[in-house]
Amino acid sequence: MKAIAIKQYGGKEQLKEIDISKPTPKEKQVIVKLHATSINPIDWKLREGYLKAMMPFEFPIILGWDVAGMVEEVGEHVQDFKVGDRVFARPETTNRGTYSEYTIVDTHLLAKIPDNISFEEAACVPLACLTAWQCLFDFGNIQKGDKVLIHAGAGGVGTFAIQLAKNVGAYVAATAGKHNVDFLKSLGADEVIDYKKQDFEKVLTEFDFVLDSLGGENQEKSFTVLKEGGKLASIVSEPNQEKAKQKNIKSGNVWLVPNGQQLEKIANLLGQNKLRVIIGHKFPFSEEGIKEAHALSESHHAKGKIVIQIK
Repeated sequence: MKAIAIKQYGGKEQLKEIDISKPTPKEKQVIVKLHATSINPIDWKLREGYLKAMMPFEFPIILGWDVAGMVEEVGEHVQDFKVGDRVFARPETTNRGTYSEYTIVDTHLLAKIPDNISFEEAACVPLACLTAWQCLFDFGNIQKGDKVLIHAGAGGVGTFAIQLAKNVGAYVAATAGKHNVDFLKSLGADEVIDYKKQDFEKVLTEFDFVLDSLGGENQEKSFTVLKEGGKLASIVSEPNQEKAKQKNIKSGNVWLVPNGQQLEKIANLLGQNKLRVIIGHKFPFSEEGIKEAHALSESHHAKGKIVIQIK
């Protein structure tokens, strides 16, 4: 099968097309024929070698950890899925990712794609939406009436986080560039801070929860908008625990755990049109297409999700 892989760490020029054996399912696994996948920051961070201590994979490494496609083959003891099912997943993080024509997925991580959602839309959901879900609900335990700040609201995680928080009745503020203010309000944000013109820490006070996807100075300033006993979840770095102690703030670096049951709940929201998928950019499944997609993701200026069209 065709795949795009890296044989050493480095820049996007390391992404090369290879021919590799199609995988074989083991017990409670299925082979998915991919129709689409999407790009996430973990892809290029691993490509650059930033995550090699955490993920010491053997080369060649096929990057990508969003699956959307059809079940092609099932292993033994697979009960809930059959050949031909439309499925999506955030598979386990291995060196055999989703920049490929086929990939292997453990069935406990799979969910069925709702009929009203395309493969391209489905490919955007697992990693980014599960990240938002686990930050908001598993870490933050946000409730109706809570005041929630989402940084980089126009990004992949941000667009889902705004909608998930609004679905439970939270008051949502988000940071973004001026050109995305109306867009984020259309997703449900109650207040959008134009980060080039306003300092969010001077505008917002007494918030219950902050989702930080930027780190650095932004993360430090986020402590000032939180009320005593608030929560700060970061998806980029471990927050300053000394600052957290000063206001009894629960803070931490949230690392996504793949979860098929949560993905099923997200699928139900998609099926009821309570969650919109924002595809900002599409690229073909080719060496050049994926190189361009990586460059866009690394710019930190992608709107919504970046999709790779495989079939």
